[in-house]
Amino acid sequence: MTVGSVAQWVVNAVDPPALARFWAFVIGGEVELQADGWAVLHGAAGQPRLSFQPTPELKARPNRVHADVIVEDLSASVRSVVDHGATTVGEVVTEEEGSFQVLRDPEGNEFCLVEPDPQGS
Repeated sequence: MTVGSVAQWVVNAVDPPALARFWAFVIGGEVELQADGWAVLHGAAGQPRLSFQPTPELKARPNRVHADVIVEDLSASVRSVVDHGATTVGEVVTEEEGSFQVLRDPEGNEFCLVEPDPQGS
């Protein structure tokens, strides 16, 4: 039994349009700016929306939830998102399942770019 399904993930943002555009670059989708200050990122059919809610407070603590974004080329992907406003946190970590880099989006929200091990370990 389930209680429900995820319709959208909501991120508090000082600048919702800018943060939505950043995430559209990272994961794709179309940005919709709403009159109430929200920005909504519509992705692939069947996927939950990613919405950005206006808030005046800057992020103060680490995220309790973060996205793992699967990429084909970790180094190139890290360079690309950094060029679009992300910052790296620490070094690339390599484990049995693959490699990942922790980053922060332009408002400080943590996420990971993940390159799975091509051998499928």
